[in-house]
Amino acid sequence: MRQKKQSMGCFNILKKRRDFRKTYAGGKVVADGHLVIYYKANNLGISRFGFSVSKKVGCAVKRNKVRRILKEICRKNQEKFLNGRDYVIVSRPGIVGKSYQKVSEILLSNLRRLG
Repeated sequence: MRQKKQSMGCFNILKKRRDFRKTYAGGKVVADGHLVIYYKANNLGISRFGFSVSKKVGCAVKRNKVRRILKEICRKNQEKFLNGRDYVIVSRPGIVGKSYQKVSEILLSNLRRLG
């Protein structure tokens, strides 16, 4: 018997360039050596997430792996993010090669610093 594929549920993604730009320009920043988190109120009552992984991180395979890991961590820990904000998570080259657990610790420690 085939199992049903798990769906992403109600996970909102930023896709438009203008949404990224608004978050970068008018938002606040928390950063460390591995990640930068930009966040800004969006007046929608829901959290939305955007992910940016530059070519400095590595080839497309590495960039996509980092993006998938970040996306999954945000999806699983969605209740820890404040509602009504847009978040843009930018990875730095130091994140490559880190395990899922380590990336999760890094992201959640940065999230606690948001206040």
